[in-house]
Amino acid sequence: MRKNKLLQLFMPLAVVVLLLGGCSTTNSRSVKSAGDPVASQTKANKKTQSAISSLDSELTEKRKEITDLKAKLAKTQPAASESSTSAAATTASDLANLDYTGQQEIIVNKNNPAFTDADLSTAKGAWATYSDLDGQNRVTDANALLNKSLMPTAKREPLTWNPTGWHNKKTAHGWLYNRSHLIGYQLTGENNNPKNLMTGTQTLNTPLMLAHEMDIAYYLKQSTSHYVRYEVKPIFRGNELVARGVQMRAQSIGDNQVYFNVYIFNIEPGYTINYADGTSTKN
Repeated sequence: MRKNKLLQLFMPLAVVVLLLGGCSTTNSRSVKSAGDPVASQTKANKKTQSAISSLDSELTEKRKEITDLKAKLAKTQPAASESSTSAAATTASDLANLDYTGQQEIIVNKNNPAFTDADLSTAKGAWATYSDLDGQNRVTDANALLNKSLMPTAKREPLTWNPTGWHNKKTAHGWLYNRSHLIGYQLTGENNNPKNLMTGTQTLNTPLMLAHEMDIAYYLKQSTSHYVRYEVKPIFRGNELVARGVQMRAQSIGDNQVYFNVYIFNIEPGYTINYADGTSTKN
């Protein structure tokens, strides 16, 4: 009898304990099923970091590729004296009268781009302009105040415009000529524009022009507040249809991390170019 009374007393308590235990288990499961916001954010951060690392690796590979191409190019060119790596010439006519003597890229005006304060103004934001073709249909000049906002996101379309002097031919390393952008596509997204394309040799375009474009692109990608004043001018001699070279000037605003003034001869090792019409002969 006493035993039955004890059972009657403890039975309700046991039921309460079981109910409480069940509630605890259910709550635990519901918390887990709801997900941990901190864990979700951590996962998202890892994904973003992975994407950044992938882009950094790609950029490093591209820069290494340019370095390797420059090394290969150096082997194909005769050694030049130190004095021949720079030029006192500063005007287009001065540069047009220079002859290639073994150094494809030379420094102009002690590497000073010589932009004025007005040239370096950011008051109007980022912009790019392409001067009209001249009376012979030749490309003339391209200017820009570059910023990350101008950089394209779309894939580049094939080029169809043939610049003056376009008499291309196959070589052991690819093609003699490229349709060379004055301002590279990766900087402004300007692609099949006759005012931005010239007949340039493979070595002029890649690695020499590309190396400077990659340096500028890298700088611009670091911050949306980075600006670079930039000008690219093909240099023609007289009425010739193929440029003798191209002058590139650039200066980053406020810090001079990008700062150069160079002239690149439009030559290709192993070939003699007739600049009057773009025809060529293999040496």
